[in-house]
Amino acid sequence: EGQGDGAAYVGGAVALECAPFARVLSGVTLRGPADTWWSAADGLYARGHAPAVGSVLVFRRSDRLPSGHVAVVARVVEPRRILVAQANWVHHRVTEDQVVVDVSSANDWSVVRVFWPPAGQMGMTEYPTYGFIRPQRPASTEQIAAATPKAVRIASQE
Repeated sequence: EGQGDGAAYVGGAVALECAPFARVLSGVTLRGPADTWWSAADGLYARGHAPAVGSVLVFRRSDRLPSGHVAVVARVVEPRRILVAQANWVHHRVTEDQVVVDVSSANDWSVVRVFWPPAGQMGMTEYPTYGFIRPQRPASTEQIAAATPKAVRIASQE
């Protein structure tokens, strides 16, 4: 099921949260609510404010995201535009190649907007983020694309 040039759904409806999916797909083995991943990564994984393929973007807790959110960077398109693979941004869906743009005034990925597949356009809400957690062995764009369906199956069983 394609969603224009902003995202594509993987498979059908899946009752899968973002954290187990990101853990399986990225190899960042953190557990707990998504918004706790940033502090939990301290001393275990490199963290930064620039996207890299295979890294995990950690969203802060907000009214719209009470437990935060995590997404895996599949491609860096431009310095302020990436494509991610993520679960449950759209309820019970896994999306790949979903556009996320940095709208922070400091160019540091501290505030982002995310493509909203049901509307077929960029979402208007600005979401605060912590930054990117880098796995010890980041996957390539091709490896992430190939591993996404299997990650859905594995994470669904956690």
